Amino acid sequence: MSSPNCPFCTVSSLTLVAENELAIAIRDKFPIRPLHTLVIPKRHVADIFEASAAEREAVHELASRCRTMLMDEDPTIGGFNFGSNIGEAAGQKIFHAHLHLIPRRVADTPPPPARPVA
Repeated sequence: MSSPNCPFCTVSSLTLVAENELAIAIRDKFPIRPLHTLVIPKRHVADIFEASAAEREAVHELASRCRTMLMDEDPTIGGFNFGSNIGEAAGQKIFHAHLHLIPRRVADTPPPPARPVA
């Protein structure tokens, strides 16, 4: 199932970073950090909770493969942010499930202000 107005349902194969049977990976058009990658189920579902177990597994497998590819491509990567905004209140803008794989490097952002614990 696809949606004709959905940018993730109409991704060109020329922009794919990686792919498996049920998911694709592309670079984010508006990256938070260099090499910011989106991992997307091929079937149009609003969020990852609507994806089937097989689709969720495929997304996670592809994300793991992309993580390895990114670390091979850029040895300065020291970690990742990995997650999804689900629902308008959480900042979701495109209502086709996708997970952000954001490479992080030491000191790529200022440290957050210290807060007391508890």
